[in-house]
Amino acid sequence: MPSPAVPFFSPRGAAFGVDLGVCLQGVVDSGWYVLGPNVREFEQAFARYVGVGHAVGVANGTDALALALRALGIGPGQRVATVANAGCYASTAIAQVGAVPCFVDVDEGSLTLSPDRLRATLRDGPVGAVILTHLYGRMGEASAIAALCRQAGVPLIEDCAQAHGAVRAGRQAGAWGAVACFSFYPTKNLGALGDGGAVLTDDTALAERLRALRQYGWARKYEVALAGGVNSRLDELQAAVLLAKLPRLDAANAERRAIATRYGAAFADLPLACPPLPGEDDVAHLYVVRTPRRAELQAHLAARGIASDVHYPVPDHRQPVRAGQAAPDLPVTEAACAEVLSLPCYPGLTPAQAEQVVGAVRGFFDQARPC
Repeated sequence: MPSPAVPFFSPRGAAFGVDLGVCLQGVVDSGWYVLGPNVREFEQAFARYVGVGHAVGVANGTDALALALRALGIGPGQRVATVANAGCYASTAIAQVGAVPCFVDVDEGSLTLSPDRLRATLRDGPVGAVILTHLYGRMGEASAIAALCRQAGVPLIEDCAQAHGAVRAGRQAGAWGAVACFSFYPTKNLGALGDGGAVLTDDTALAERLRALRQYGWARKYEVALAGGVNSRLDELQAAVLLAKLPRLDAANAERRAIATRYGAAFADLPLACPPLPGEDDVAHLYVVRTPRRAELQAHLAARGIASDVHYPVPDHRQPVRAGQAAPDLPVTEAACAEVLSLPCYPGLTPAQAEQVVGAVRGFFDQARPC
């Protein structure tokens, strides 16, 4: 099958112009491949970038969430408030520690955790933690939700897997809660060449607990002092790549915002729900539109060589693994999952390719308009 004229993601663009071969060769030559100097340097640099005291590199973003829950003492039977429209990653981590997801509906405009619905959930019964997912690159209502968590005495975990570099009121995504979790999967705004993740916190004791938990619960080598430890370590190859790309992240995010702004202007008069024009609190990880004609539009784009994707089609509470369980009332979540469609939006997408996307989307709706 031929490659699409406009792919959904470009590994070349995601390199940010960094010579990745030099990064990898340096690690090979060093002879140190796991939890070495590149990991330490990246952890320090990324913590400074986000504006917190500590970053702990781990194997992937889902591990980051599970380790954050473990480090906070969340375990079997405890309820964790989260959303159901973000790909089941938080739900997977919650299940790994034996806790129970308590699904909360999202805000109609941002599709992130609704403060009003969270307030009602916190009144309804005990909650061990809240996971706020910054979705599609757009920050959720971190200030309001952090305030609700403080009032309830509940720790806030930020899921920043899609929001590297987003800023609101001078404060980065990842600097609002007790702990924050990042993924460095290759398609993320700051992506590695494979899996990778990090847990960030300002709490020194919590950071030390996380460092032990990511490596078997060791207090020192071969001495297990902390229950619940796992093997989840960021390797030197990925850390070297991330360290080289980090200084270029803001420029890459600006490219994404420019593409999203072009789309927003081009689609303003169409019967298509588009995201707000991106400010500094939106790093345009994905450009997600909404239409009840999603399947038709996606087929139209594919026929013209334009790749697209759906993030995410099945809400967590409707996943087959939860068949037979009572479904919560999440009308906004369910409506969004039935309509969302992601268009190409990434560093390296050329102006000509962006115009192809614009022309194809406009052509789909123009052909349906009366003469």
